[in-house]
Amino acid sequence: MLSRYWIVGLAAALAACNPKPTDPAKDSSDTAAVAEQLAKQAATAQSPVSFNVPLHYSTLENGLKVVISPDHTAPTAVVGVYYNIGFRNEPKNRTGFAHLFEHMMFQGSTNLGKMEFINLVTNNGGVLNGSTRFDYTNYFEIVPAHKLETMLWAEADRMKGLAITQDNLTNQQGVVKNEVKVNVLNQPYGGFPWLDMPQYAFDNWYNAHNFYGDLAHLDAATLEDVADFFKTYYAPNNAVVVVVGDVDTDSTLAMVKKYFAAIPKAELPEPPVLTELRQEQEKRFVKYDKLAPKPAFAFAYKMPERNTPEFYAMGIIDQLLVQGTDSLLHQELVKNREVTSSVGGGINYLLGNMFNYNGPMLWMSSFTHDEQHSTEQLVAAVDTVIGKLQEQPVAQADIDRALVKLRSALYDNMDELYGFGKLDLLASFALFDNNPARINELEAQFKAVTPELIKATVNEYLRPGNRTVLTLLPGEAPQQATPPAASGNEGAKQ
Repeated sequence: MLSRYWIVGLAAALAACNPKPTDPAKDSSDTAAVAEQLAKQAATAQSPVSFNVPLHYSTLENGLKVVISPDHTAPTAVVGVYYNIGFRNEPKNRTGFAHLFEHMMFQGSTNLGKMEFINLVTNNGGVLNGSTRFDYTNYFEIVPAHKLETMLWAEADRMKGLAITQDNLTNQQGVVKNEVKVNVLNQPYGGFPWLDMPQYAFDNWYNAHNFYGDLAHLDAATLEDVADFFKTYYAPNNAVVVVVGDVDTDSTLAMVKKYFAAIPKAELPEPPVLTELRQEQEKRFVKYDKLAPKPAFAFAYKMPERNTPEFYAMGIIDQLLVQGTDSLLHQELVKNREVTSSVGGGINYLLGNMFNYNGPMLWMSSFTHDEQHSTEQLVAAVDTVIGKLQEQPVAQADIDRALVKLRSALYDNMDELYGFGKLDLLASFALFDNNPARINELEAQFKAVTPELIKATVNEYLRPGNRTVLTLLPGEAPQQATPPAASGNEGAKQ
């Protein structure tokens, strides 16, 4: 999904990046029992919040943010460069351009020819990837620690001088168009629901357009477009460099300054207005998929603003509703009603986690089901589950169990891929909040959530008027069905 060279699987609850539309977390059969036992122990314990990630944060004179987090567990280093440009705020009439440009970054730079960056990493025993998300484009390498300086030099080389040629552009236009065809157009449930739902749920173009890109828009990209995009957004004052691993802070900072400090800053444009108006009425749509073997159902609610008490309450609600086999939706839809075999969902579902975005977002859930279940029946089942949280405050024991699951997922995420999960959070908090130390405040923020706050959050954000329902039906679309303006997929309002 909008990523290349190496597919990365992050922890489920706090990094739900998964190419399958209905793939819930892989929980063992006794997950619920273990979580409940740990929750009982946590409820009686009075230990202080102990989670602490060591870090150094600074900003160079050219505006480049730098985060260094030593971790001597293994002799490796993870280097990440995150640019504050994602597919949400790419230029109008150039849908898919942010993703296309991600590909261009691997086509050569001032001192590295085509594919030489990739060979430099792999020949030194490392792995690498790049990806495009809602609000950033990132590039990272995991290498033996003694190759850190080489990676910093290479990343700086392409930040200051990209090989922008017609041959490279034409080649990557073809690659991206083929990726769209393989991953979306010619794939059962190809964009469902991660690519489809924002186009139906949001009204603001920046949040609602086809992020993968209209094929005609991809063809229309010119060398001038690419050069302007690079000059505008791939600048040090629009980026953060993060290093995590077996490194020394002082020497690492000296290396970053050596290779990045001389790169000039850019004049950044005013960011687009991403605001969404309060949704008052439920929206329902039908999408047709001629490759799908069975129907699918997805529903989404607009999220509270980031970093608010309600935002953290939604993190707990997410655990209660859809994470794990003990979740309310799993119990109702899989066990009680036998509508489906699994339920997936989450915040920033299938494209990230609840921390690595910076604008309007959806909490979303989806599953496939047999044809005998109507949309009205499925909505009624969902309302039954949501109603349990609306009627009375959640028991503290249930919150404690959700906290245990959430904390476990957070710790797993930190350790994933030699610290890449930790790097991703540090980069996001530096880029969006100018405060990577927020990583050490997460546990306390979640622990501050009360049953009353959960009830209030459910009543405001999980109300039917804030919901979008998307039904996917197998087969060709009827002639009278017209696609939504922002979508490349066939669909109709229900």
